[in-house]
Amino acid sequence: MPNPDGGEISVVDLIPALRAFARTFCRVPDDADDLVQETLAKGLANQDKFEPGTRLKSWLFTIMRNTHFTRIKAAARETPGLLECASSRPISEPSQEWSVQSREVHQAIQKLPSQQREVLMLIGVLGVSYEETAEICGCAIGTVKSRLNRARAGVLESLGESSPQALIERRRQFSDDHWDTGAQDSKTAETHLR
Repeated sequence: MPNPDGGEISVVDLIPALRAFARTFCRVPDDADDLVQETLAKGLANQDKFEPGTRLKSWLFTIMRNTHFTRIKAAARETPGLLECASSRPISEPSQEWSVQSREVHQAIQKLPSQQREVLMLIGVLGVSYEETAEICGCAIGTVKSRLNRARAGVLESLGESSPQALIERRRQFSDDHWDTGAQDSKTAETHLR
């Protein structure tokens, strides 16, 4: 499919971005992969509806978003019983510090309302512009900026932080204490936290 920048863009080139966007909707990686596969199948089946001069990535993201919301409506009608639901079974997680921190951030993002989570992933993770995000989400740019701001604040609140700078300083202090680089570094970090 033609790219507005003059070159050709391949659907295959967009698969990593589609997988990342699908993970904003689906907590289970296999479900995210299924959503990507369904999105690609719909995109290829409706290739004739793609308008030249528009961005293929935005078009596929819109298909994915619509597919996801269609799935939600269908799942609400066909909710399984709680006793036989395999997704409620506990799983064991690795105990490394980086894994714990990653899980904390992931859980904080998952607590966000879906509209805020979607905007945070599009702009913050995938690097989509405000204009494209507004087009994908079907809302105004001001609404996108507002959702992004609320999403950032919500993640910080879930992590128990008051500002992005406090989060960075806390991580820096952990790193300094962990490697025991000296008392001076710890005092400097304590001063910044006050």
